[in-house]
Amino acid sequence: MQLTETAPPTILPPPGSRPQFDAKSVRRFALRYSLVIILGLFLVTLALSNRSFMTVSNMNVILIQVAANALLATGATFVILTGGIDLSVGSVVGLSGVVAALFAQNDGAMTCAEAVVLGVLAGAAIGAFNGALVAFAKVPPFVATLGNMTVASGLAFVFSEGQPISGLSDQFLGLSGTLGGFSIPVAVSIVVVVLSWIVLARTKFGMHVYAVGGNPHAARVAGVGLRGIRFTVYTIAGAMAGVAGVLLAARATAGIASTGTGYELNAIAAAVIGGISLAGGRGSMLGTVFGFLIIGVLDNGLNIINVSPFYQLIVKGLIIIGAVFVDSLTHRTDD
Repeated sequence: MQLTETAPPTILPPPGSRPQFDAKSVRRFALRYSLVIILGLFLVTLALSNRSFMTVSNMNVILIQVAANALLATGATFVILTGGIDLSVGSVVGLSGVVAALFAQNDGAMTCAEAVVLGVLAGAAIGAFNGALVAFAKVPPFVATLGNMTVASGLAFVFSEGQPISGLSDQFLGLSGTLGGFSIPVAVSIVVVVLSWIVLARTKFGMHVYAVGGNPHAARVAGVGLRGIRFTVYTIAGAMAGVAGVLLAARATAGIASTGTGYELNAIAAAVIGGISLAGGRGSMLGTVFGFLIIGVLDNGLNIINVSPFYQLIVKGLIIIGAVFVDSLTHRTDD
């Protein structure tokens, strides 16, 4: 009996397994990568509108301008992920800058390092006060942080007596300079963002932050300390605002109480544009990075092409609304 070799049967994939490039898949792709698409469109449009936009010097300017908001947006990410909100960080920026400047004057007894630490601690103290009100006194986050926004602003004006605090030491002013050819504020913001990403994505604490915002009842049943997590995230946000305040005081060569006015809105906007859900429990640090980069590119580009600041506010507001709408659509699609 002669054996004959036969070819293996051809196995065709079931009809439903082939990639489908229909409207639904395209929509899902566009929603998933909307931040990258938006940032890319901004860059292309602004580069075509003005040749100076894509120069190396202007990119450095954008990074320096974005550094403070990167710190604030990172702190806002921690808070919003738990379902909270922090409206006080703008005032905390001014207060921290004033406190640091008071101790960084040439005729003062404090060193630059001590002045920096005291400025950051001032921010952390307001953040801890916010956290205590929200976590232990059960004060709604909006009310607690709105009240402390006024308190921090008042303290900044009291400490500075309504005047810029100048005459700062060269060491302190050097915080706005470069180290090894790299901008110190940019380097600090990168380190903070990377560490925050590691904490949120790779640690037990980060998992608890998401759990508190996603389902507080289930988190409590699982043994997560809701009060401790909420207290900690507000303290982190205050400390990051303190760092931003110190760096901005060095950049402005003076501690000015009103420095951080309106910064809280940019911080919240960056987080929301980056996909951090205001309901809590959803979003990532990478999204926040795209969020504050989009705001930085937009602010810089609109200034370069001489768009009125009033129209810039309108554009930024519409982008925030659009970001929340996209987040809603994405969540609906996932469901």
